[in-house]
Amino acid sequence: MTKPSKEPCKKQACDIQACLSKNNFLSQRCVKVIEALKYCCEQCEYKSTHCASVSGLLKQIQKK
Repeated sequence: MTKPSKEPCKKQACDIQACLSKNNFLSQRCVKVIEALKYCCEQCEYKSTHCASVSGLLKQIQKK
């Protein structure tokens, strides 16, 4: 049986960083990867350190 990762949403957080870097840090262009992090955080009950940033990112994409 595989041991669960201590950081279950690390991949999604890294995907967001890559997307933002590629898109001149325009969060509106990375909505899908931001939503993937949100989904991951919901699944792990926000027990990943990477989930702290998801609410700020969601506010950014909802403003525009």
